[in-house]
Amino acid sequence: MAKVLFTHSYFLRFDPKMWKHMAPYAPLGTIYAAAVLREHGHEVDLHDVMFAHGPDEILPKLDSFRPDYLVIYDDGFNYLTKMCLTNMRHAAWEMAQMAKARGIRSMVCSSDSTDHVESYLANGLDFVIKGEGEITLLELINGLEKGETQFGTMPGLAFQGPEGLEINPRRPVLRDLDTLPLPAWDLVEVAPYKEHWMAKWGFFTMNVATTRGCPYKCNWCAKPIYGNRYNSHSPERIAELMQDMIRKYGPTHFWMCDDIFGLKPGWVQTFADEVEKRGLKFKFKIQSRADLLLQDDNIAALARSGCDEVWIGAESGSQKILDAMDKGTTVEQIYQARKLLKKHHIRTAFFLQFGYPGEKREDIRATEKMLLDLMPDDIGISVSYPLPGTGFYERVKNELKEKSNWTDSDDLSLMFRNTYPPDFYRRLHRYVHKIYRRKQGFQNLGTFFNRPGLGKLRSVMALGYYIPAALLDKMRLSRLAKA
Repeated sequence: MAKVLFTHSYFLRFDPKMWKHMAPYAPLGTIYAAAVLREHGHEVDLHDVMFAHGPDEILPKLDSFRPDYLVIYDDGFNYLTKMCLTNMRHAAWEMAQMAKARGIRSMVCSSDSTDHVESYLANGLDFVIKGEGEITLLELINGLEKGETQFGTMPGLAFQGPEGLEINPRRPVLRDLDTLPLPAWDLVEVAPYKEHWMAKWGFFTMNVATTRGCPYKCNWCAKPIYGNRYNSHSPERIAELMQDMIRKYGPTHFWMCDDIFGLKPGWVQTFADEVEKRGLKFKFKIQSRADLLLQDDNIAALARSGCDEVWIGAESGSQKILDAMDKGTTVEQIYQARKLLKKHHIRTAFFLQFGYPGEKREDIRATEKMLLDLMPDDIGISVSYPLPGTGFYERVKNELKEKSNWTDSDDLSLMFRNTYPPDFYRRLHRYVHKIYRRKQGFQNLGTFFNRPGLGKLRSVMALGYYIPAALLDKMRLSRLAKA
């Protein structure tokens, strides 16, 4: 049987904004793949680069473990790996080249390599696994161990053959996720994750995936791994996994890293029953859509099972822009979902996106109004980012000449021609954060004397910064809009 070293390419230190934020999650997709190979008799190990300083830190592991194969398997459940950040791409190439120098064959499975097969094969990788990778990886390793040299019929594989580049048809995605072994958490050094979480946030959270894929068709959303299929673990399986993680590692919180949580009818209710039956006590946060959060009984079941925060892909307060995105939701649904979640004491957070083609100043103002009307508990703001395989990308790809990927998640470059210049959107990102924090400060000032607290005091004191800073940014935006 083979000795296989797993790694991934998300170096947290290479993403300054996220390193400062310090909310690290272990590479869940990577340890699922490792568990599959181990279940079939292969010897596996993990080089986790989450806190590494650079690619060369893999060298001691290559020399001590002496693997037959290096597998760079990115965590497809981490949305940052879908962004194809160039810092991470170059790190993957460097690790593959280090393996090649030692006679170790390497293979990669990631969103970026699926979209840029030739680049990866030209920079040290022997194979690219396209899409969902566990079964393709297992078949590839088994075939190599048997001495096979012909892989032209293996679904999901790309490589350089005798006649040039070969890209085989995609493999159908797994439908029964419960057939997968539990992720190999024992390969992860959990202690550093726990230490960072406790130091920064005062609690420890771990990541769990209950589903794979998303059936919705927002035209800016890339789905190179799972496509538009949506498949789910059983709620019993997830409750079993979380019970095991709590017993072994002691998290009090979980990040359900699904694109869409609890879409399958009745799933959330059964999960809540399982949590109660096992006597489990924890909190968790999810991602969802506004139109899926309009049933009071579903929200009640979320609250009953421990959900305390929902991130909604709100995107825009302009119905024109939501329709242009093929989002399939309405601004009214966003308002309704916020109200219903608040009723059940579940924190609400919004993902907002600016710079979509055709967005005008009135659309931006509509988003600002929605934000200040609803005042979610947290926000995440980005500018529109074209990813290969999306309708949005096809629309603007001819304009992506000098730059087609961000360096890191704080790059925020608008890489195509739009209504306003790129500097406008960078300034807009800052301005919207400031008007949001400004209103938070005024809200906290209004309740401070009845319910004082250190967090409220800091928010109120920050008004001295946010009031003039927001006004200054508003003036700068007006100038940039005319440039």
